[in-house]
Amino acid sequence: MKMSKLAGRRLKELPKDAKTVSHQFLIRGGYIRPVSAGIYSLLPMGKRITDKIEKIIREEMDRIDGQEILMPVVLPAELWQESGRYESVGAELLRFSDRNDKPMLLAMTHEECVTALIRTEVNSYKQLPVMVYQLQTKYRDEARPRAGLIRTREFTMKDAYSFHTDQADLEAYYVRAHEAYERIFKRLGLDNVLSIESNSGMMGGKVSHEFMAICDCGEDTIFVSPDKKYRANREIATAAWKFEKSEALELEEVSTPGKKTIEEVAEFLNVKAENTGKAVFYQNARTGELIFAMIRGDFEVNESKLANLAKVPELKFADDEAILAAGAVPGYASPIGIDGKKVKIILDRSVVESSNLVVGANAPDAHYKNFNVERDLAGVEYITGDIATVRAGDPCPISGEPLEMLRGIEVGNIFQLGTKYSESMNCNYLDRDGKSHPMVMGCYGIGVGRAMASVIEYSNDAYGPIWPMSIAPYQVQVCALDLNKPGVAEAAEKLVSELEAAGIEVLYDDRGEKAGFVFSDADLIGIPLRIVISPKTLADAQVEFKRRGSRDAMRLAVDETVQFIVNEVRTELEKYQF
Repeated sequence: MKMSKLAGRRLKELPKDAKTVSHQFLIRGGYIRPVSAGIYSLLPMGKRITDKIEKIIREEMDRIDGQEILMPVVLPAELWQESGRYESVGAELLRFSDRNDKPMLLAMTHEECVTALIRTEVNSYKQLPVMVYQLQTKYRDEARPRAGLIRTREFTMKDAYSFHTDQADLEAYYVRAHEAYERIFKRLGLDNVLSIESNSGMMGGKVSHEFMAICDCGEDTIFVSPDKKYRANREIATAAWKFEKSEALELEEVSTPGKKTIEEVAEFLNVKAENTGKAVFYQNARTGELIFAMIRGDFEVNESKLANLAKVPELKFADDEAILAAGAVPGYASPIGIDGKKVKIILDRSVVESSNLVVGANAPDAHYKNFNVERDLAGVEYITGDIATVRAGDPCPISGEPLEMLRGIEVGNIFQLGTKYSESMNCNYLDRDGKSHPMVMGCYGIGVGRAMASVIEYSNDAYGPIWPMSIAPYQVQVCALDLNKPGVAEAAEKLVSELEAAGIEVLYDDRGEKAGFVFSDADLIGIPLRIVISPKTLADAQVEFKRRGSRDAMRLAVDETVQFIVNEVRTELEKYQF
């Protein structure tokens, strides 16, 4: 490919809204262009990279007996109504009506569609297990798209779905899928990906894992033990917290004028934050039901844990009117005197297993000292569980060692869905005895654009991306300097032709620009291998060879260059075979 004909300019200036390295280099390098917030066009080099990513994914999905299909992006709402998700999923699901006023949606995921498909094609245990997958456009109406391809509204995703006769068969296949994902990310050059336990969220199911590319710009927080045996997303991470019980002291109301926050109350009463109880009010975003969460003052509520424990699909902060209507006072609230039948009261372990806490008195400018759950909430209905957010340094639940907090980009996820969709949508099979059972399902996703962006976040320098050979847009860039000088253009075109004939993917800079401009563009493009031809090198019947990211260069004889490059490309590609 000649650069003089390549669609996609390199940009010197930094895009104003690009905060992450991958976003900056994808725009500046001529890989993507924004169309609208969270919506991008892929330019030719970006498309070449995603094609290679998809090829690797296809190979690994086929390796675990996957069969490729293609489902539509536009779906009738009735499929999602069957599963119950049409009502439970929020505004991120884009709903609309067609010209006949039929409710439709843009698919953000395809569990419903694939379940409806398989129930028409598979009906016997003899046909199971089966796994189908697709590489398809998705649309998620993100409120705050960010970081280029890391969080978009429209994106390409590989989603796979497996169907089984029972849980044991699903679990066996889940291991195979997990191994396939590990191979995929290694083949993409992502050596920094960790598999972690995660929250299933709206997908359903009890077991799920996320594959996190560790990098500072990641939007997800994960906690890892020093030995890496414990790895969990912040949404579900827990720790080996120890709380101490002591003799219950007499409940005492004290005046705390104007002291509403934990810090203000603790300082005023000369106690530590860990000796207080924090009240946080939420509402079910769908029904308006009030949820009263209490946690020890030195912890923060983990909203994902709280939503799971409360069995609520979506939370929102409660307004003062709802809090007052329940008999509580904002800034001075506690569960004392609250009707647990009218308000869902959830207490964190840190409150239940501690003694003599300072809590609100449900009266302006007043708190109670020496709150003890067993005594002071006798007869009150409440739920107890872990709703605390883990902090860096908290003890690992396995080893007790301090947990490390990392940031990561979610590049893939896998779920054991169970029968969440098959039961509600009547996706059944007949066993040996002719009895009908719901199929047991798993699902497995990878974001293609996210994977491309994550590679840049992991592999770059100050000048641009450093693409691994497995997904680089081209394998070699040939840069011709002083093209107007005798013999340079002829030598460059001959070398390019011979390389291409040998099966090497070549980007040829034939523009005749100055050396500084040529090398700057080459760094910004990030192709793994570079050949420079100039009058100076040709005077010695040589070319200059350099690897992207290395300062060192070497000379090669012109007549040995093709075989050298072929060997280099072959050696590099072998590193990404598993």
